[in-house]
Amino acid sequence: MTFQALLTTESDNGYQNAVVERELADLGSEGVLVRVQWSSLNYKDALSATGNKGVTRTFPHTPGIDAVGVIEETGNGPFAVGDTVICTGYDLGMNTDGGYGQYIRVPAEWLVPLPEGLAPRDAMLMGTAGLTAALCVESLLDTGVNPDQGPVLVTGATGGVGSISVAILAKLGFRVAAVTGKADSHDWLRELGAAEIVDRKAFLESASKPMLKEQWAGAVDCVGGEMLAGALKSLKYGGSAACCGLAGSPNLEMTVFPFILRGVNLLGVDSVELPCEIKQQMWQLLADQWMPENPKALEAAEIGLEDVSEWVGKILEGGVRGRVVVRLA
Repeated sequence: MTFQALLTTESDNGYQNAVVERELADLGSEGVLVRVQWSSLNYKDALSATGNKGVTRTFPHTPGIDAVGVIEETGNGPFAVGDTVICTGYDLGMNTDGGYGQYIRVPAEWLVPLPEGLAPRDAMLMGTAGLTAALCVESLLDTGVNPDQGPVLVTGATGGVGSISVAILAKLGFRVAAVTGKADSHDWLRELGAAEIVDRKAFLESASKPMLKEQWAGAVDCVGGEMLAGALKSLKYGGSAACCGLAGSPNLEMTVFPFILRGVNLLGVDSVELPCEIKQQMWQLLADQWMPENPKALEAAEIGLEDVSEWVGKILEGGVRGRVVVRLA
């Protein structure tokens, strides 16, 4: 049996992507077979699709770190044929063929049931970005950050994680300050729930100082580098910053002053190797209380496999605002 998939191949001329016919046998025989309905486009997918060996070691390969679909073969897992499941993270789309194929075969431990009331397409509108945003918000709440303490800063606010974080925090009653360098995105961010727009260039100009004025009760940082340093230096006493990204830089160059003078917290957030039980809890929140008020506003585009290469270039150039849903069915 054959199915369609995006395949990234390596040659003397670099890396190329093409939609091809693959055999089910290419996926092996171990694990749960899922017929994929929807996927999404993430920064990590773009890295895999352009040959980044830090993400994907061996080519040819099918990227796609997100997938939602229907089980066709159960393997040894607890699921039944016909169950709709979500797969995000672990090795999917990295070195295990991923969601840009109409079928995936993965361990049962990587799957969570689609929550009742959440449409498969909406699950991929959230995807890894939504799961990560929910984990960032949850980590802030766990340290006691609440709306009465003041505004929460979100960096990289036009990206997938950033935009969903803005929407979730606004729904929970927080005053959200969104950092962006895109002047044409201000109205869109306010539509998502941002109460204040912070200019990225102006924010970074002061980030080199050892300490900054106390402004934020908390922060969700999707950028890393100077942006994260600036957020930590401007947290209020006892505030917390959830760190989940490195699009700006993986390096953090700053003094320990904010930690020892203001008692701030740096919270690391990972959605890849998280136990499925916790992922399931986050998906339930996203399906219910934490679903953004206007999820349609988060959507940048719905595309097919044949469009992925074009959008890979856009996301690597920082030209994507919000979320891109990939249609497989």
